Amino acid sequence: MTRFAALPAQEGPSPQVTPTVSRGCLDDVLCSQVYDWTKLPWLAESSYYVLVKPLRILLIIAIAMLIRFLLHRMINRLVRTTANGSVPTILKPLRERVPTAVRDATAVFPERRRQRAEAIGSVLRSFVTAVVFTIAILLVLGELSFNLAPLLASAGIVGLALGFGAQTLVKDLITGLFMLLEDQYGVGDNVDVGEASGVVEAVGLRITTMRDAQGVVWYIRNGEIIRVGNKSQGFSVVVVDMPIGYTGVEEATAVLRAAAATLAEDPAYAADFIDPPEVLGVEQITVDGAVVRTTAKTPAEAQFRVVRELRRRLAEALEAAGISAKIAASRMFPRPPVPTDPAAGHNDAGTGGAT
Repeated sequence: MTRFAALPAQEGPSPQVTPTVSRGCLDDVLCSQVYDWTKLPWLAESSYYVLVKPLRILLIIAIAMLIRFLLHRMINRLVRTTANGSVPTILKPLRERVPTAVRDATAVFPERRRQRAEAIGSVLRSFVTAVVFTIAILLVLGELSFNLAPLLASAGIVGLALGFGAQTLVKDLITGLFMLLEDQYGVGDNVDVGEASGVVEAVGLRITTMRDAQGVVWYIRNGEIIRVGNKSQGFSVVVVDMPIGYTGVEEATAVLRAAAATLAEDPAYAADFIDPPEVLGVEQITVDGAVVRTTAKTPAEAQFRVVRELRRRLAEALEAAGISAKIAASRMFPRPPVPTDPAAGHNDAGTGGAT
């Protein structure tokens, strides 16, 4: 029997592996078009990572800058409009939304309005810039194939931790923003915030800087300000109480009324009165006699000048009418008892009496 050697099985041509492109490239219009034109996966992939991705990133940055520019332009226009006097409702202080009779006495001066508008505009511009570029950075990271889910989760946890740790800071910022929006006070106002009072030198989102009458500078966190007494907004009421002793009330009232009217008619002080001075009458009775009250309504910036001059005029009028002398004469000054010497007897004159 003839044995035939087993011939090796004839092998067919080895299958060729067809290169494929990534799903992301096929989903992109430009990358898929390059692949359709050239049928070269490496060229299509190269166009995706070398051309498409950078163009997308540049487009994101360009759109972000355009949006930021448009929003900043809108804010700047809003600030200019507010400074010129045409204030949108959202930026109007609460007192400017009240009826005209009350608003006339609490009008906002143009410089004050301009400073407030600039402060609010600066805050809005910073907020817009932060939000726009934060979104742009996230989109760029997404284009670079970063997994944003863990990043956003970590950012949320970090933000929550910072929120708990920085509650005081957040409170100060929010309070400062509402103080600016409501125009509770501004630079140059004389305010009382509780433990400190004085002239406001700077207003920020976090702190307010004040200088009191002794020259001490106070830095007050906005979140700690519970109530504000503003002595510089609108008008002020000057109150002067003058003692008249036990003289005739009608006589003293006529003298005080004439002196107050003379001050109101003085050209140097006529512009400092919103309403002319008014003598109200007897305010209280003391051991030294009656006290008559005189009031006047003045602009806030003229309050101290008017009250000093009004006191001087009233005091001089009472002195010229002789009422001040009557007050001094009616006062009693008790004297201590004079001790007597029993050996000297009752001889008060200290003379006579031969030994």
